[in-house]
Amino acid sequence: MPPSPAQRPTSRRTPPDWLVRTLKPQRAPTPWAAVARAAIAMSTPLAIGLATDHPTYGALAGMGALSGVIGDTADAYRMRILNIAVPQLFGALGVTIGSAVFGHGWLAVTAVTAIALVSGMISTIGAVASVAGLLLLLNCVVGAGLPMPGDWWLAPLLMTSGGALVLLLALLAWPLRGGVPERAAVASTYRGVAYLLEAASQNPLEYAETRLAVTQSLNQAYDLVLARRARTHGRNPELVRLVSQLNAVTPVVEAAPAVHECGVPLPPQVPDAVRALADVIASGRTADSAPLELPEPDGPASRALDHAVRHAAEVAARTGDSEFTNIDDRLGHPAALRVRARRGARNVILSGASWRYGLRLALCIGIAQALVSLVPVPRSYWVALTITFVMKPDFGSVFSRAVLRALGTAAGLLVAAAVLSEVPLGWWDVPVMLLLAALIPALTPRGYAFQTAAITPVILLLSDILNHQGTALLAPRLLDSLMGCAIALVAGYLLWPESWHTRIGDRLADAVADTAMYVECAFGETKDPAVRARMRRRLYRDLSVIRTEFQRALTEPPPTGRRAAAWWPLVVAVERIVDATTAARVRVRHGSPAPSSAEVTQVVLQLRELAQGLRDSVVLAEVRADFGGGPGLREGVLEQVRQEVAAARAIGVRGGPTGEQPTTA
Repeated sequence: MPPSPAQRPTSRRTPPDWLVRTLKPQRAPTPWAAVARAAIAMSTPLAIGLATDHPTYGALAGMGALSGVIGDTADAYRMRILNIAVPQLFGALGVTIGSAVFGHGWLAVTAVTAIALVSGMISTIGAVASVAGLLLLLNCVVGAGLPMPGDWWLAPLLMTSGGALVLLLALLAWPLRGGVPERAAVASTYRGVAYLLEAASQNPLEYAETRLAVTQSLNQAYDLVLARRARTHGRNPELVRLVSQLNAVTPVVEAAPAVHECGVPLPPQVPDAVRALADVIASGRTADSAPLELPEPDGPASRALDHAVRHAAEVAARTGDSEFTNIDDRLGHPAALRVRARRGARNVILSGASWRYGLRLALCIGIAQALVSLVPVPRSYWVALTITFVMKPDFGSVFSRAVLRALGTAAGLLVAAAVLSEVPLGWWDVPVMLLLAALIPALTPRGYAFQTAAITPVILLLSDILNHQGTALLAPRLLDSLMGCAIALVAGYLLWPESWHTRIGDRLADAVADTAMYVECAFGETKDPAVRARMRRRLYRDLSVIRTEFQRALTEPPPTGRRAAAWWPLVVAVERIVDATTAARVRVRHGSPAPSSAEVTQVVLQLRELAQGLRDSVVLAEVRADFGGGPGLREGVLEQVRQEVAAARAIGVRGGPTGEQPTTA
């Protein structure tokens, strides 16, 4: 996260901040296993095609393998089946529909536009549905724009076989490494919590960033474990143990804000103990049942942390399945796949957001298909392919993706030009594909421009095998990509008012309103700890989403990027409010006096007033000293929460609904 994004004067030679953020490569480890799978899965079909004297069949299977490589992002083996297999089925359906309308003029335009609407709507369900919708539309566009060899069933069969090869390679180590990704995710969360405890007591400047990383790690671990648990019939002891270990680290995370608020350095034995638990979980062993040797706690925050760490150690030391029978799930039992499928379908049909996105994507695809039907454009299907990638709802800003797509395509064309001009058709394509395919998973984590630069020469090499046009493919590819980016920018971005303002304010308001509900739950009559835990987890998950939305908005050009940057002080302020609320609850649970009902009512009303002010985008007044009570209320456990609310209200919001722009008072 960059420092405070206040606008700084820049010289004429300095590129704008939004462009720098858009082009800056992301830090990420190289997934070497995925690199090896991509290289083998995409070069093998070409070798088989050449060996059987059917290179076009090998190219089609390679296209299917490319789709599998793009979807090969999951760590858990069961999730790999969904991430790769389900989208392949939708891709087979897409190429079948596209092939059926190939060469039918306006019927093809109508069919592809309708598929774009369906693709856009189902893409809003979740990650797997997003990739499935992407392949549905991509393969439909390819089928409608390219003549497919053989009978109608051959092309979908070949493309699906390429994706199946990627899936097979992804599952080879399952018998030997089953459960390892889930344990690694839980262990990574424990290590992140150890760093959080050190930052909370020793490095306040890094605390907010470390807490965000822990929230994301905890979200990922829960999603991974619960997703696998939802697919396991009966009671799986290993998964129950992992859920209990995640539940056990949650009180440690809750105690961190209280430690941070106290500002007293922690003894190193405490984070070291959490790291030792992480090593035990990663190895699959059982922790030593001997009590931990930790310093004597001093104060409610230290007692809370000491109790939480010791409880986590006790959970890690449990061995028998019977010892986990009464473990509280904290997040509830995950719904079955069929239940979630029905829920997702119902949400798509009734959701205004899914209809709006579906219509935006259908409008862009319809314009592209109509344009290339009226104006002769070589390889016209590339226009729609570009729009499909740029307009994905979960891939970030449409504007920045259009810019990155154009730049990435240009860079990829330079590589493709060297390959197509120097490498003869035939067996030399196999080692070249081996090298080019390995770059896709290696560069994808760096950013969308890098992914596009890696995919472009692969697609052009496969297209050359199908059409034998060599370097003649380069200029049409660049032209079609620029046309697709232009259509996406105009019809999918500029014409829609929602593109010109951020959703940060609304989401901050929702988070503040949820915090008010959490205060009522944490200090009111509700005694169920599972309810409080779910509310707190949802709050921090929402704050993580707000941070992601903030980062996305910073890549937008002015004025959207400037408006987003101005929200930064309030983003931090709301995070501090939630932390202060969590710290207050921890102190009450470990010895501090509980707040009175009048104090709780006062804070709840102030939070709701702040939430309404964020929604209305009005200037917020200073906090009234005696809002709902007398001066004595300011001596309670919620005083820190009240101070953070006052700080947030002092920041204020200036402007109307269309010009949402916070400003310091």
